[in-house]
Amino acid sequence: MIHLKVNRNLSIPEGENRLEGDLCIPSGCHSLVIFVHGSGSSRLSKRNKIVAEELHDRHIGTLLFDLLTKEEEEHYENRFNIELLTERLILATNYMRSLPECKGLTFGYFGASTGAAAALKAAAALTNVIDALVLRGGRSDLAIGVITKVKAATLLIVGDLDFEILFINSQVYKTLTCKKKLEVIGGATHLFEEPGKLKEVADYAADWFNLYLGKKKPINLSAKL
Repeated sequence: MIHLKVNRNLSIPEGENRLEGDLCIPSGCHSLVIFVHGSGSSRLSKRNKIVAEELHDRHIGTLLFDLLTKEEEEHYENRFNIELLTERLILATNYMRSLPECKGLTFGYFGASTGAAAALKAAAALTNVIDALVLRGGRSDLAIGVITKVKAATLLIVGDLDFEILFINSQVYKTLTCKKKLEVIGGATHLFEEPGKLKEVADYAADWFNLYLGKKKPINLSAKL
């Protein structure tokens, strides 16, 4: 089992609210992936934890956090308020960048379902911060207005039996102008509940993040512009 250098709960301040999160940074870590869960889910999602554990084994840190407070979660419409979720994600990203234990790390997002749209919109706003995205079964169409602004390398993962979401992501894939890939997992439905399918998601995600979340190159201040 991989040794975790940091493994703790944290509260991200958001006005008078606090957004609860779980931060894990393994030894030898070079990057941090912030998870953006879908509607009706939370930082305790078993599916996201399976992916997070695979990332830890590859020396990639993770933050799983709640984008909504318990009170906000009770209002169903908040789960689909992509603008609100995007604001929370940007806030959480900047908060993590301010922590000493995250100094020098590169950043990426793992978005699922409606969280994929928030991940895309936040990445479009933070083009100099977010280097890679992995979107699982994503409602990427909910971010259609900013998709061409995304610069982060983007991997779309969809089950071939998730027909509507596969069509949506096929269209979004054509619109993306960044480094991109559409990975279709055979025999998988929307939640990848079939045996071994979520493990495939985790493997693809870890490979993608390791490829595009390498250490940042130092800036050569003497270089001529």
